[in-house]
Amino acid sequence: MELEDQWWRGQLAADIYQALRYKELKLPSYKGQSPQLNLRRYFADLIAIVSNRFRLCPAARHLAVYLLDLFMDRYDVTVQQLHMVSLSCLLLASKFEEREDRVPKLEILNNLGCMSSMNLVLTKQGLLHMELLLLETFQWNLYLPTAAHFIEYCLSIAVHEGDLHDGWPMTCLEKTKLYMAKYADYFLEVSLQDHVFLCFAPSLVAAACVAASRLILHLSPTWPPRLQHLTGYTWENLVPCAEKLLIAHDSDVKEANKQKCQQPGQQQQQQQQQQQMVYHSSGQTATVAQYLHRPGVQYPQQANQRPASYLSHSTTGLQAPNGPQHGSTQAITASLDPKSNITNRAYQVSMHYTCAAPCFDR
Repeated sequence: MELEDQWWRGQLAADIYQALRYKELKLPSYKGQSPQLNLRRYFADLIAIVSNRFRLCPAARHLAVYLLDLFMDRYDVTVQQLHMVSLSCLLLASKFEEREDRVPKLEILNNLGCMSSMNLVLTKQGLLHMELLLLETFQWNLYLPTAAHFIEYCLSIAVHEGDLHDGWPMTCLEKTKLYMAKYADYFLEVSLQDHVFLCFAPSLVAAACVAASRLILHLSPTWPPRLQHLTGYTWENLVPCAEKLLIAHDSDVKEANKQKCQQPGQQQQQQQQQQQMVYHSSGQTATVAQYLHRPGVQYPQQANQRPASYLSHSTTGLQAPNGPQHGSTQAITASLDPKSNITNRAYQVSMHYTCAAPCFDR
């Protein structure tokens, strides 16, 4: 539920944060032993698609995916049933996190285009039965903190006027906060894409999203004392999770560069094929089978290729680069910038890693 909207700005923010931290210590264990684990990302994306269609809050989306992970971890569920389970998880999460008028209605769900492509028709009795099974599985306890429940608290002081951008003082604090919020939201969604992030505490994932965003935006110090005091995490605590987030970002940058180099006709054709693969497949089996051929981020292999000094710098700050390096873009640049005509520059984060970051006035 929405805790008085912006609870992180209130007088009880610290107490609420500590209550969430205490609650996450008692979260159910996740073993990653589902026989359908290779389909997890497909159903996580399905939840995200429907969630975005109804404009549900991030907390509802993340809770729905978490409920799905726990349920798949405990039961051997068929693919047909997993569609029903995924949407039931989203309905339960929206009922718990959203206002009543924001909860998706059965009639509207059945009229969605993605529902017809899956050859799935939801019934009131079927949804109620599945929701009851889910509630009994979780012992009627949906108070399960996710990274989305912690992110706003971390963002409340993620950017400060005393921070340095690229080694220089900032002159546009509000614009920097805008980019920080957008990047943190991007990394928060990245954490939904792979079950590997379930091995980290949700509060740590949220803090790592902020740390990765500061690193991408070239703000120094990367993890200032105020954030360490607020979250209770040191930079060393965040490195394992932040590195996985940055590897995913690196993969997105490479994919964006690859698409940029393609001919316009080829790029449009590829986008149409991807849309057909997810939304307009002729049947459910083909949709899932085709989805499995989508490229994924292989964290262990890429992590081993990463230089040892990739994230080993101290929190005293990043060295300013000799100059901007042009030519890099990233998949989410357009969504980050309210003005599409603002140019982008790639800032060198370290001697071993370059990333694209939208420039803001300095």
